[in-house]
Amino acid sequence: MAPALIIARLPLGLTPSVEFKSKERNAARRDRPHLGVMTKHAPMPAAAPADQDPRWAALAARDKASDEAFVYGVRTTGVFCRPSCPSRRPNPRNVVFFDDAAAAQKAGFRPCRRCRPRGARLEAEHAALVEAACRLIETSPRSLTLAELAEAAGVSPFHFHRLFKANTGLTPRAYAAAWRQRRAQAALGAGRNVTEAIYDAGFSSNGRFYEHAPRMLGMTPTAYRSGGAGAAIHFALGECSFGSILVARSDKGVCAILLGDDPEALLRDLQDRFPRAELIGGDPAFETLAAQVVGFVEAPAIGLNLPLDVRGTAFQQRVWQALCDIPSGQTASYREIARRVGMPRATRAVAQACARNPLAIAIPCHRVVRTDGSLSGYRWGVERKRAILEREKVA
Repeated sequence: MAPALIIARLPLGLTPSVEFKSKERNAARRDRPHLGVMTKHAPMPAAAPADQDPRWAALAARDKASDEAFVYGVRTTGVFCRPSCPSRRPNPRNVVFFDDAAAAQKAGFRPCRRCRPRGARLEAEHAALVEAACRLIETSPRSLTLAELAEAAGVSPFHFHRLFKANTGLTPRAYAAAWRQRRAQAALGAGRNVTEAIYDAGFSSNGRFYEHAPRMLGMTPTAYRSGGAGAAIHFALGECSFGSILVARSDKGVCAILLGDDPEALLRDLQDRFPRAELIGGDPAFETLAAQVVGFVEAPAIGLNLPLDVRGTAFQQRVWQALCDIPSGQTASYREIARRVGMPRATRAVAQACARNPLAIAIPCHRVVRTDGSLSGYRWGVERKRAILEREKVA
């Protein structure tokens, strides 16, 4: 006979004191320290959200100027970056700021692989790479291919092309063409044979050079070599509210608008530019055109509806075009113009291009000022520059 099942009855109000093992395990888990991604980092003190820190604005704007001032770490990734890092903007609740990379690493963060906050700025490395490529282009006796330039730089052709254009504002091919033009101009100006000048400059054929000669030289290579011999340039001298003025025109358009205090000095300047050209003055028909230019100088806001004969290197023409984009009555800094032409480090080259501008007012180099807004040098005098700017502001 099977034993009887005995059921013990407990007094009313009492419950069995049974501890479930699953509950014990859950309680043990709650008591353990949390093992997340930050266990290897030093404990971070409680702080206000990062967006209340003044440095957050620089981070949000990816301000490159702040790269040397601080770095920031992201708690959820354990990575620290420069303020200008192109990675996705982090949640401010997960951000902590450090004065330098050493402090971030001491807190347990590792450096970002994109912006490399421990080493030299990536932009400086890229600029050095492009500068070396420019020197290679300038010293090579022949035209170099994109693949050859990229191999010398140690990067892929696509990456090299993008870096080169970002730093110079020109493609490698355009830069090489501008350099060949400069060498050809120097050789022709020294009186060398046209054919020798073409091939010594690196042009692969006469046809390529003659194709660009009118825009580059403003005349045929032979005429340029002979100092403009055979070219007719009409000119007129007069007076305006800014002093003496000389207006000159080639067969392609207005090629010079010069300002100064001495008419004879302006005429000598024109003769130096075209030492063997036929300079024609006293032409009543041209004096009518010159009067139109003087009217534009007196009131730049009316515009100058005349063709311009603009002669310069590829870089100079890019700068001059950027100057023409500055609205009348406004100014821009040399640094800003350098950024507009794609060469943010070329402020000195921009200043040199402004100084070589032969078309006063028409190419408004007077609208370029220092970063702090103060007036800098001007080919025709700083006081004259101030007077022109004041005239434009009133207009």
